[in-house]
Amino acid sequence: MTHLFKQICTAERNVDPEVLNSVLELAVELAREGREGRKIGTLFTVGDAEHVLRMSRPLILDPLYGHPDELKHISSPDFRETLKELAQLDGAFVVNDQGVVVSAARYLEAPGEGVDLPLGLGTRHFAAAAMSKHTNAVAVVVSTSSVVRVFDDGEIVGEILPELWLISRASIHIREPQIEERPEEKITVVVKESREEDRQS
Repeated sequence: MTHLFKQICTAERNVDPEVLNSVLELAVELAREGREGRKIGTLFTVGDAEHVLRMSRPLILDPLYGHPDELKHISSPDFRETLKELAQLDGAFVVNDQGVVVSAARYLEAPGEGVDLPLGLGTRHFAAAAMSKHTNAVAVVVSTSSVVRVFDDGEIVGEILPELWLISRASIHIREPQIEERPEEKITVVVKESREEDRQS
C-alpha cells in the first residue's frame, strides 16, 4: 500500500504504519465532510490500547462494547461510516495495534506534566499530547477548524490541512516545518523533521 501520509506513518512512531494511515485517511474525511452540515472535532489514539484504556474512562456507555472485533476494523468501509456518526459524541476512539477500534467515547486522563502546546490549541489537543507522551500511542486530532494534527511523544509531528486554502503560517504549529502541497489531492501535509534527521544534525 502506498501511504498518502508516508512522512507521518513511519516506523519510528512505534505503531503499525498501515493502521495509522487508515486512521489519518478517516480523520481527513471527517475534517472535510463534517457531519450533518457542521464541522466536528474528535480524537483517535493508535496503538498501546491497553495502556490507553488504563489511563482513560468511559464518558457514556461504550457504543462499541460487545461487538466482535472483525466488525470494528478501521479499514472496513461500513464501520468507517459508523465511526463518522459516533465522532459526534464527546470523547476519544481507542484503536489497537491491529486496527480494531476497541472503545469509543473515552475521557483521556493522562497527566499533563511536561506537555507544552502552542497557544490556540484546546483541551482535545492537550489530552492527545499528554496521552502520546505517557504511552506508546500516537494520537490524531480532528479539529473543528478542519485541521488534522498528529501527536507522538507529547509533540505535534504532523499537520494535515485537507483544503489547500487553509494553509497559512498562522495555522501551522510545527517549528521549521517541511510543507508538501498536493494540488491534485487538494491536501497539504506538514511534518516535523524526523528523529533520524534530528540525531544527524
